[in-house]
Amino acid sequence: MKKVLVSMLVAASATSVAMAQGNADAGKELVTTCAACHAADGNSLAPTFPKLAGQQEKYLLKQLNDIKSGTRPIAQMAGQLDNLTDQNLADIAAYFASNAVVVGQADAALVEAGKALYRSGNPKTGVPACTACHGPSGKGLDSAAFPSLSGQHADYTKSQLKMFQKGERANDPANIMRDIAFKMNDNEIEAVSSYIQGLY
Repeated sequence: MKKVLVSMLVAASATSVAMAQGNADAGKELVTTCAACHAADGNSLAPTFPKLAGQQEKYLLKQLNDIKSGTRPIAQMAGQLDNLTDQNLADIAAYFASNAVVVGQADAALVEAGKALYRSGNPKTGVPACTACHGPSGKGLDSAAFPSLSGQHADYTKSQLKMFQKGERANDPANIMRDIAFKMNDNEIEAVSSYIQGLY
């Protein structure tokens, strides 16, 4: 089942992401504005803004393109990417991907529950293990544009799962994250988000 799921998602992602060749050095010159929220190296300090450092390059480029096109509307990002070319976006993605993410700490009270869900899912409700797409250490899979989760702020992860759950975020290939988040309860979202924050 896990192999079938990954194969389907790889195929869906491969057809939806056209990727220019990014140049990290060029990207470093383009992220001055990004630094206000995401920090110069992509390790944002504010838990509501995602860490971009160490993110899978192909995934990050897809998100930048989706934000620019309006497929993924984010109020704080409105207009920020309008004047950037496809090459600019590829360079920015390459730059942030080239930096190491700073991993945080999980809430000790939530580690066991978060670990169980991340590694095994919830067979009773049909929630698959996060490892199927994001890997045991949360590094993701660049060839399929599956994001790295390792070290991501718990508050940000929780907010995205809630948005997927409500259908407020809808740029996931084949509705996969919307389907998964819909099956998760609040305690599971809280626990796995915390676990991810300390995952490395």
